[in-house]
Amino acid sequence: MHLKPGLWQQQTMKLAMTQELTQAIALLQYSAQELTEFLEAKTMENPFIQLEVSEMKALQSKEKASTRKGRIEKKDDKNWVEHIADHSQTLTDYLRMQLSLVQMSAEQRRILDFLLYNMDENGYMSITVEETSQMCRCQEETVAEVLQFIRELEPAGVGAINLQDCLLLQLERMEDVPTIVPDIIQHYFVEFAEKNWRVVAKKLGVDVKEIQEAADFIQKLNPKPGSRFHYEQPTYVRPDLTVILKNDSIEVHLLEDEMPKIVFQKDYFDELASHKDDQLKEFMKDKHKDYLWLLKSLEQRKRTIQRVGLKIVEKQKDFFFYGPSRLQPLTMKEIADELEIHESTVSRAVRGKYMQTPYGTYELKTFFPAGLSGGGGTEETASAAQVKSKITELVNGEDKKKPLSDQEISNLLKEEGWKVSRRTVAKYRDQLFIPSSSKRKRYD
Repeated sequence: MHLKPGLWQQQTMKLAMTQELTQAIALLQYSAQELTEFLEAKTMENPFIQLEVSEMKALQSKEKASTRKGRIEKKDDKNWVEHIADHSQTLTDYLRMQLSLVQMSAEQRRILDFLLYNMDENGYMSITVEETSQMCRCQEETVAEVLQFIRELEPAGVGAINLQDCLLLQLERMEDVPTIVPDIIQHYFVEFAEKNWRVVAKKLGVDVKEIQEAADFIQKLNPKPGSRFHYEQPTYVRPDLTVILKNDSIEVHLLEDEMPKIVFQKDYFDELASHKDDQLKEFMKDKHKDYLWLLKSLEQRKRTIQRVGLKIVEKQKDFFFYGPSRLQPLTMKEIADELEIHESTVSRAVRGKYMQTPYGTYELKTFFPAGLSGGGGTEETASAAQVKSKITELVNGEDKKKPLSDQEISNLLKEEGWKVSRRTVAKYRDQLFIPSSSKRKRYD
């Protein structure tokens, strides 16, 4: 061991991440949208690269028209996108339209604007009369009058301060309301919501069966009256792979036409090649090399996604033939071992990629569900999706007067050969938005 200062030569071997290798890894994990954005940025850096992106085709419809002479097929050239209803009207716009003919003072209009601004998307007021009075510097009576204008508008229930108030507002406009319904909502709302129906029945002096009938009526009310005016902007995804079933075979296609393509502008390159500027020639050489490496990286990306997609389809055949409930446990390591690639490569290949199937478009990572131990706990035999599907089936088929408890569901699953604990059943039931057995019970 040398402890004295000096210059020494030493030969070592190590793996270095070059810029090109980093780029290849990044390209693999990019989604279609991210890849397009990356290539657009590349065209700004490299004047010899041009990007070609396929445009979305307009929706068209073909209809068959019947005539007395016979049936003929004709093409309808209408752009059906133009016929999709516009849902841009907001709840506030709808309420303002109803109030446009109501005579109000300037102060009332000012308070109205303030109240509508403080109404949430479901139609509930997020501010009290007292707070509005202080912030608008006006009388509470004036605020209450304007609020009452709102509470009388359509849809019934808007302007409510909470769920209980919302339901009572709706009952005021309804006919043939069961006698005990307003009493239940006004005086025993918490006990009713927690399904302590025997307590409520005893306090009202009625049979539990009448509470069940009242509950059926209350379920017809709308807890979110303003929700029909709330529309989220739809998110569109571009599938990378598509699966087609043909008789007993499965075909997997890479949607290459939808992927962005790079084109080398050879004419422009050849035109500049005649110049004798050494600096220009060096620049052109680097950019041409950059193009070739980019082309190679894109081809490698395409080949890897296709291989991983084919292996997924091979492993999840039951899904494609019988539906999502037949999804089998699968790990990325299994795919990596069979393809003789690293597990991280599989992870990058499925990130943000989608597959179009006969049952809809799924993200590739959907095909890697966690497994649950089968009888004896020796091997994975069921996926979480399969167990959830079975839980839903058991709950739908249960006797609603004697609903299955989580432990009973767990026992039934064990009889099917799936070792699922009561806690896991409770977790999956919550994820499926299925209430507990006590809240599913009916008193018919």
